[in-house]
Formats: sequence, C-alpha cells, structure tokens
Amino acid sequence: MTQAITKTDTLVVGAGQAGVAMSEHLSKQGVPHLVLERSRIAERWRTGRWDSLVANGPAWHDRFPGLAFDTVAPDGFAPKEQVADYFVAYARKFNAPIRTGVEVLSVVRNIGRQGFTVHTSEGVIEANRVVAATGPFQKPVIPAIAPTDTALHQIHSADYRNPAQLPAGAVLVVGAGSSGVQIADELQRSGRQVYLSVGAHDRPPRAYRNRDFCWWLGVLGEWDQAAMKPGREHVTIAVSGAHGGKTIDFRELAQQGMVLVGLTQAFNGSVASFQPNLVENLARGDENYLALLDAADAYIERNGLDLPPEPEARRVFPDAQCIQQPILELDLATAGVTTIIWATGFAVDYSWLNVAAFDTAGKPQHQRGVSSEAGIYFLGLPWQSRRGSSFIWGVWHDAKYVADHIAIQRQYLEYREPAPLAHPSPVSA
Repeated sequence: MTQAITKTDTLVVGAGQAGVAMSEHLSKQGVPHLVLERSRIAERWRTGRWDSLVANGPAWHDRFPGLAFDTVAPDGFAPKEQVADYFVAYARKFNAPIRTGVEVLSVVRNIGRQGFTVHTSEGVIEANRVVAATGPFQKPVIPAIAPTDTALHQIHSADYRNPAQLPAGAVLVVGAGSSGVQIADELQRSGRQVYLSVGAHDRPPRAYRNRDFCWWLGVLGEWDQAAMKPGREHVTIAVSGAHGGKTIDFRELAQQGMVLVGLTQAFNGSVASFQPNLVENLARGDENYLALLDAADAYIERNGLDLPPEPEARRVFPDAQCIQQPILELDLATAGVTTIIWATGFAVDYSWLNVAAFDTAGKPQHQRGVSSEAGIYFLGLPWQSRRGSSFIWGVWHDAKYVADHIAIQRQYLEYREPAPLAHPSPVSA
C-alpha cells in the first residue's frame, strides 16, 4: 500500500531554539508549516552537553521576547535542563506544529514543478520551501593531529559529561573557548591535574560596574556587528555563567594549579608539542578584556551614568611558572595524562540537503539566511546576520527576517492576472 504524501507550504528541519523561533514567526505570518525533529525539542541542550552546563548569558538576556524564565532570577544563569524545558514551554505557548522522532533523510528539488520532495523516517513530505534550522553544532571535530595511542582516552567536548566518567589521571584539554575552559575548570575543581591548551581568544568580563557583559555589548553596539573582523575567524570567546558567573582569567587558573600551554601543534608517540604562542595569546586576550573596560568607562562618562567604579577589575594576577617558562613539549605518559578532551568545535552536516545552496567547501551560501537556492533557507548559523546571531535572542530576530521573506514570496506567487475590463456597449441614438 502506497503511503500518503504529506504536503505543506514550509518545512522546518530541527526543533531547537532556531526551529521553535522559526515556527513562531511563520505562525504569526499565517504560513502553513511543519517542524520535524529527530529527537525531542531542544535535545542538544539535554544530552549534547555536560551535566553542569548553564547558559552563558543571564536569564534576562538569553531568552525569547515572549516568555521569561519562571524559575531563574533575571541575573541568574539557567541550567541546561531548564533551558530545554523553556523551549518546550515556548513551543506549547503557540501550539507549534512540531513532530518529534522524525528524521529527515533527504531533500531534493522537484523537476518541472514547484517545491521539494522530502524523504523522512516516517514517509514523504512535499514542501514549497525548506528551512534548515539544525544549527552549527552538528558534527564534532577532532583534528587530524590527534594521537593514535590507544592507551589514551580521547573524547570530544560534546561527549564529556562529568569528571567521574574519565579514567584516573591528569587531563589535557585542547581548546580554551567557553566549553574548553569551563570543562578544564570543573576538572581542576574535582582534584584533577589539568593541562589547558590556549589558542587565540576573546576574554570579556563576566560583569563590570554592575552590568553583565551582554548588556555592555548591547549598548556599545557590538552585538550588531554585521561581519567578523578579518583575521578573527579562529578566535574563540572565553566566558562562563558557571558558579553564578565569574570572569574567566587564565592567569588566575594558572595560579590555582592549572598548567597552561600554547596551541597544540603535534604528537609524536606520547609526546605532545605546543606552539610558542601562549604568552602572545594571553596578551591579546587581555587586550580584548581591557578594551571593553575602557569602552564601558567612556560610555558611563559620556552618558552620565551612576554606576560604581570597579578598579579591582583591572587587577592582574602574577604569571605562574607555566607562563614565565612555557612548556613546548610534554610527555603525556610521564605527566600522568590519561585523557585528552578535544574542545575544538563543530562542523556543519547538510548531507541530507541535496540542493545547490553550498559553496565548494560545503558551507551554506546565503544572505541573512536566504540561500542561493530559491526556496531553501538557513537558520541558527553564527554571524547569520550579526554577531548576536549565535545567542538565543539573536536567532529569534533572524527567524523573523526569514519568515518575513517567506511571506513576501508567498504574496508574489499568489498574484493572479486581473480579468480585462469589459468595454461598455455604445449607446444608441
């Protein structure tokens, strides 16, 4: 028996924060649509992150405009389970047409007729438009330099849950963005000896003069930057909401016993080698930190704000031994390192999307989510329209732009040529 084909105007793939936001805006525009999610709503928040993770931004900032967190103080940082519950509640708020447990297998453009044929684990769907709302964290990346020593326990940060899952011994964490530094800090607090490989990074203050850094980036216009500055493509951001929120200071971590090393370069047997750029990377992170403090001070003075001075924010911790004499080679076996955690980011995976919407490197070709392939849209990408696109509130605004574009296209396609005017009959004399 042939299975019936489901038809819809717009199909949204993914029911994380991007898919939920997209559904809300399509609903407001009156666009018939379906949202497919292979797991549960916001599943990555539940099972794709470590146990103790909290949101990196405060609850007043990291949310959609239409709903506040009811169990987290505005200046608090929501635990990951509560973030996932938030999106479930938000979707319920407007009865989002989400089907969970359905995986999209392929999307192909129809020939000779409008739209796309979508094969899923639950049958075939035909849609006039498809929105890929699967986000940027699809495929964990472990660099090719990873050692082949089977005695070492190696995992990506996506698979890390807590210190107890790791074998006894020291840990090398490669990557010092938000994920890497938070995991390294948790491991050190648990009593582990931790080596942290630090690359180029931005290091904003968690808060300054009674305002969170999210507020400062907002009033200073930083969230609205339309494009990343040249040469900053591989710069990560080190910020955390853990333990109530605290500025990440690598020098402080080193004073507490964490061993900092430069960018991981290669492995030769059990010996890891690191680039001699630790001091340079720390200095550039400090420059970024101090530049934001300077900009905040100038903004306060310019606008006459009554915010208390915070001179201790400029205190510099003394350099630990690992910074004074950076380690360029480390014998992991001698150092007792039994685990490497690769906090080295993710790649996108659009192997299911068989359309002409990608460049030669496989990256989406789009402008603010509107792709080069008519009828295909992307949502949830970093820098999709601005620096703030990777935050929860940012994806909500990006979704509105995409939904507006879809609504406009529907209006064009609904155009019907008006009937010709009837000429009046001549009046007889």
